[in-house]
Amino acid sequence: MAKSMTPKALLAELEPVAEANLNRHLSLAKEWHPHDYVPWDEGRNFAVMGGTDWEPGQSRLGEVARAAMITNLLTEDNLPSYHRLISDAFSRDGAWRNWVDRWTAEENRHGIVLRDYLVVTRGVDPVALEQARMACMSLGVDDPTGTGDHAVLHGVAYVTFQELATRVSHRNTGKACGDPIADRMLTRIAADENLHMVFYRNICGATLDLVPDDALEAITAVIENFRMPGAGMPDFRRNSVLIAKHGIYDLRQHLDEVILPVLRKWNIFERTDFTARGEQLREHLAAFLEKLGKDVVRFEEQRARALARDAARAGR
Repeated sequence: MAKSMTPKALLAELEPVAEANLNRHLSLAKEWHPHDYVPWDEGRNFAVMGGTDWEPGQSRLGEVARAAMITNLLTEDNLPSYHRLISDAFSRDGAWRNWVDRWTAEENRHGIVLRDYLVVTRGVDPVALEQARMACMSLGVDDPTGTGDHAVLHGVAYVTFQELATRVSHRNTGKACGDPIADRMLTRIAADENLHMVFYRNICGATLDLVPDDALEAITAVIENFRMPGAGMPDFRRNSVLIAKHGIYDLRQHLDEVILPVLRKWNIFERTDFTARGEQLREHLAAFLEKLGKDVVRFEEQRARALARDAARAGR
């Protein structure tokens, strides 16, 4: 019979793994400075300081790139909520505290550089952006896992997938901007997100070794209920449709570039340490992934028809 552990006991068992992975992270993380990624010579005053306020024609970003940049930035802005959630799920002692504080400091750079770039280049309306930031942060984030449980097992499973999804989204947003400065900046952010994902992926992998059935239950619940943490932000539905429609982050990428590579890394479908309960969970997960694969095909067919209609209208 597979063992279960209390969250406190599990964190104690995992602390050496967290410390080793923190040290690994520190050895690989590259120091960088947000101000080095912003074209400051493009900046100019707004009306209050005797300049001109923002107008849509000032932006060199297309509609899709603007939607993705705003969504990415507002997601990064909710860092206080993420810090609280991860601190609650982990611990404020030892390696856990050192990791959470380091992760928070690194993540904070992402919001700094994205906002500086967008304001300096006048990529988006700064007034609307600030209003959206206030609305988004006032709402906060309470249960990004969608499972009602953000303890350690659900938490590390969720952030593994979420950090990888964010890496994919940032990287594709950079390409969509059509601006080498933005692409360089978002490539830098994506590299951070990848290192963060590896830390959480390794911690979650260790939970599978310690409590395989319980860990698989959490992983399955997170996959089935997955949503990005910005689901409550202003215009999220409209922007997420644009993002998916134009390949910034869509269902195919979610399955092929996020879920499946992580499950392979954990050897979910090759492991031999599950009990009958774990085997049942694995069968359930396999059935869900099969259904998701069919949903991907349907989505791509619908998207192709929608893009064809858009092209036909544009050609009139």
